[in-house]
Amino acid sequence: MYAIVEIAGQQFKVSKDQKVFVHRLSNEEGSKVSFEKVLLLDDNGNITLGAPAIDGASVEAKVLQHLKGDKVIVFKKKRRKGFKKKNGHRQSLTQIIIEGIVSSGAKKAAPKAEKVAEVKEAKAPKAKKAGDDLVIIEGIGPKAAEVLVAAGIDTFAKLASTDATKVKEILEASTAKVSHLDPTTWAQQAQLAADGKMDELKKLQDELNGGKAV
Repeated sequence: MYAIVEIAGQQFKVSKDQKVFVHRLSNEEGSKVSFEKVLLLDDNGNITLGAPAIDGASVEAKVLQHLKGDKVIVFKKKRRKGFKKKNGHRQSLTQIIIEGIVSSGAKKAAPKAEKVAEVKEAKAPKAKKAGDDLVIIEGIGPKAAEVLVAAGIDTFAKLASTDATKVKEILEASTAKVSHLDPTTWAQQAQLAADGKMDELKKLQDELNGGKAV
């Protein structure tokens, strides 16, 4: 059985009867000490994790001696300044022996639920507009296009097959203030657009004035 415990700001993997050197403790030599910040317990493969520490678990130890570690030389020098400084440092340590690991009362950590990867919903492809962009026809603005689509004329082919008189009636019946428009050339333009003859359509529109024949 072993445990991972935090002692004086450091984490150690300890088991019973193990001797450990830790940062200097305030306890006297020969005294008992208990460390309750146990982060992990392994009891013959049965692992308990803390969050961060395990409730009710502790590591019991005994202070053997206070001592100092090996000397570490700290040498400082500045180039072309003639500065040199040499210092020695010995870390104050405490040697302890682990007398036991208490797990009674420890609540076994619930197994972490597997993180479910967020599945991004596949973006549905944008539905293509069922109709054509009637605004391409000179003389038809956004409002007029809406009126025609509402009347069921939503493609170049439908506009091309609709008599100008019928289109005029649709415009006049609307409340969108489009009754002043002249649809005389709309069917001709729409037929060219439906046939894909965009160059001819542009040439025709160059000869028109606001959709009206000059």
